[in-house]
Amino acid sequence: MAGHILQINHLSKSFGANAVLKDIDFTVDKGDVISIIGASGSGKSTLLRCINLLETPNAGEILYNGKNVLSAGTRAARYRAHVGMVFQSFNLFNNMTVLENCMVGQIRVLKRDKVSAKAHALAYLEKVGMAPYINAKPRQISGGQKQRVAIARAMAMDPEVLLFDEPTSALDPEMVGEVLAVMRRLAESGMTMLVVTHEMTFARDVSTRVVYMCDGVILEDAPPAQLFTHPRQPRTQEFLKRVLERQL
Repeated sequence: MAGHILQINHLSKSFGANAVLKDIDFTVDKGDVISIIGASGSGKSTLLRCINLLETPNAGEILYNGKNVLSAGTRAARYRAHVGMVFQSFNLFNNMTVLENCMVGQIRVLKRDKVSAKAHALAYLEKVGMAPYINAKPRQISGGQKQRVAIARAMAMDPEVLLFDEPTSALDPEMVGEVLAVMRRLAESGMTMLVVTHEMTFARDVSTRVVYMCDGVILEDAPPAQLFTHPRQPRTQEFLKRVLERQL
């Protein structure tokens, strides 16, 4: 259907005999902020890794602006520039400075010259509050700072969609807020985002939609006000009751 940035059709993924994703269907439109929630092992991160072509699905389609990126001829690096990903474990290059981390993809994939790449990197590092640390190496900054650099690096590629795979789960509690604040500002700016998260307050307050996954399937896909106050499925109700007692 026209208008969807991403359209996932009948997506399945197994590791050996273990079916991790089972006939997944959903769409992502411009400006969507979709939080994907569910218990560990429900298939959330595998779904994001399939969308980013880090895993190869066993069946189904992933359409980006109407074109199936699972078909032969897709240049994964170029596609990932449009559909960027921020990882749980940051995945920064430890031998490069903060600034170099945010320039290298622009130069190698987008073929930007160094002057343009540096200017672009500096602009996004400024937005995430990391401009004072441009000459630091990853080992010299905190986990929250590393994640903010990772977000700036992804944004410097001018993506149409940003995927976040549990971006706060590797952080100390006091650092979670600074990363969520950056993500909230991105959402408010109109960035299209797909976020696997255990942060229910973010999912409830920032998302335009919340997807609940369980055992490799999407059980519910609804606006946060509906999903958090009137979940339809008993398993969604049980999950939210258990999690919200701890978080909200």
